[in-house]
Amino acid sequence: MNLAPLRRLAEPVLGFIYPECCQLCGVERARAADGYVCARCWRDVRFIGPPFCERCGLTFAGAITDTFTCANCQDRELHFESARAAVVAEGAVLDVIHRYKYSRALWFEPFLADLLCREAVPALVDGGWQGIVPVPLHPVKEREREFNQAERLARQLGQALKLPVRTDLVIRTEATRTQTRLSREERVQNVRHAFAPKAESKLNGEALIVLDDVLTTGATTDAVARTLRQMGAGRVCAWSVARAVLGGPVIQ
Repeated sequence: MNLAPLRRLAEPVLGFIYPECCQLCGVERARAADGYVCARCWRDVRFIGPPFCERCGLTFAGAITDTFTCANCQDRELHFESARAAVVAEGAVLDVIHRYKYSRALWFEPFLADLLCREAVPALVDGGWQGIVPVPLHPVKEREREFNQAERLARQLGQALKLPVRTDLVIRTEATRTQTRLSREERVQNVRHAFAPKAESKLNGEALIVLDDVLTTGATTDAVARTLRQMGAGRVCAWSVARAVLGGPVIQ
């Protein structure tokens, strides 16, 4: 579905409700098409580039030129072949995700989708991927929030890549406690049995992308990847808008 005509119709309405002002700094001009984030606040965004862990995408501040696997991954059995994120979850990005996710500030969606698509599309376009699986919310939480942020962002990426968004495969069966204050091992245990195949869905070697808004230790995305592999997926990778720095501020 081409959303461009709807965006052109919606922009004047949004411009009336929300003046063309950045919703972060409140000073500079920003349009609805920009997600109400101005060029000055854009400069606070830190895109993720090498060096980073080839498995989970954790950034590393150093002069490493060879590929490496971080300590977070070395002693773990992971069910995705790699996890990547577009930007570091800090500053303005963290503020936007928090407001988008918990305060239903949906006007930030074009900004977040732009960050994701800028990095993910070139990396995924020739990879033979066949579908995108957004990390599902538990039905109770989705009713409270009124939307699943991962699904909305997955639809933006799916449109850019011309890939189907597969919400028909995995469901969240446990309303797990928040991951925010848990250790790595506690996160793994918290979501170990949180996901299950939807109805009698089965796969036959498909190559699938698991999509979430933020990745921290990778426990949640790996739990979804594990379910997909058990269902018969051939390859699974994970992408997110932002990658939290371990030990830094995170949201889950």
